[in-house]
Amino acid sequence: MNLTMREILVASTLYAFAMGAQAADSNKAQRDSEYKTTVSQADADYKAAKEACKARQGNDKDVCMKEAKASHVRTTADAKAKRKAGAAMGDAREDKNDANYKVAKEKCDAMSGDPKDACIRDAKMKYHQ
Repeated sequence: MNLTMREILVASTLYAFAMGAQAADSNKAQRDSEYKTTVSQADADYKAAKEACKARQGNDKDVCMKEAKASHVRTTADAKAKRKAGAAMGDAREDKNDANYKVAKEKCDAMSGDPKDACIRDAKMKYHQ
């Protein structure tokens, strides 16, 4: 089976795209898993801290309970921010890819016929459109 250079390039581009899509899904699953683990641990820590506060009395107990709650809120807020930041990075990559595709497609407009068709096809492959 003899493959042209263009066919090899197309096949390798499609393979890279498939691996990138799989990695993106894997990253999202990993972020979600890390988030759930962190929140679960924060919940357990909060419960243990509240139990430890029960031995105290008066204002000391109130302060202990507020500190436990504040620690829980900080930990869960940080976990949520980390998960959202990862998703935002993925969105930014997609936006940049779309913008680059539009530029490449516009450059193809200066051509006509088969060269233009080939240019657009190459741009679609390169920018996963």
